[in-house]
Amino acid sequence: MVEPQFLETVDATGFLLCPSADCELVYFHPDGVRLTKADVRVRVGLKETVDPVPICYCFGFTEAMARDEIAATGKCTIPERVSAEMKRELCACEVRNPQGSCCFARVTSVVKRLLAARPKTIPPVPATK
Repeated sequence: MVEPQFLETVDATGFLLCPSADCELVYFHPDGVRLTKADVRVRVGLKETVDPVPICYCFGFTEAMARDEIAATGKCTIPERVSAEMKRELCACEVRNPQGSCCFARVTSVVKRLLAARPKTIPPVPATK
């Protein structure tokens, strides 16, 4: 995930991911090494607020794609699509996801948040006589 000049740096075991959305720090090591968003090759979805915000690194889904599907259909099939690909063993989250773990939980939580935030339909007011 890191830029080529940092490949030797990350050979050390013990690097951790900073999950805080409101800072530039991405990876850090207890010995003081710090790598920021500028030091990694991909956008880190946990750290981004401007589209495209990645939510699935294996299949290229973004928050905008989920939002657009919800706006068009009132639902989102991305979690089901990711799940189907996972069953076919076509994911490689441990390698592609900056978190180093499966992104399915993040996919489902983002979709749930977007569904909860969508505007509620207001029933039409009946005409008066």
